[in-house]
Amino acid sequence: MIRTIAALFCRADSIYKEMPGVDVWDQDRNALKWPGGCPIVAHPPCRLWATLRKWSKAPAEEKQLGLWAVEQVRTYGGVLEHPAHSTLWQAADMAGPGRRDNRGGFTVAAPQWWWGHRAEKWTWFYIVGVEPPAIPAIPLRIGRAERVITNCRGIFAGDRRFRSEVTKRERDATTPALADWLVEIARLSLVSAGNPLVTPGGREDVA
Repeated sequence: MIRTIAALFCRADSIYKEMPGVDVWDQDRNALKWPGGCPIVAHPPCRLWATLRKWSKAPAEEKQLGLWAVEQVRTYGGVLEHPAHSTLWQAADMAGPGRRDNRGGFTVAAPQWWWGHRAEKWTWFYIVGVEPPAIPAIPLRIGRAERVITNCRGIFAGDRRFRSEVTKRERDATTPALADWLVEIARLSLVSAGNPLVTPGGREDVA
């Protein structure tokens, strides 16, 4: 039997809607109405937490969605995905890459290019309820992505460093391979409703 998990803050055309056993919450369903009860894959909005946040025109209250999503992952287990160096980590006292926090969570840093994205798209994955040795294999790739999320200032066509930017949809969407990996992590979570995983003491290194 497939263990049901929930995917929160998804696109209307999300790949998760094609996956069995995944309860998908897009903007129409409103993730804040999710009743809980199973592990999750969370993709909360990142505009106000990411590197380019000072240029975002998103409403200030959108930041609360990230904090809420962290609490759901800590309560029910699973994984939260956000851009590398997201300031959500500091705000929610989450462990950075290679560390475990006092709520039992740890962070894996990897580029989404390894799962088939056309840009590197470095990402942090906050995982609760699965021990580091048990997470699914990460598909390491060697080389350079063909595209970028956005070119650095001063790099234009003709410059040897220039690479075309991905489309807006590609910036937002999760590749099928990454969705499979995230869902597998959520299904491995040992956290259950009313029995959150809490590691006593402070932070520690993830061996």
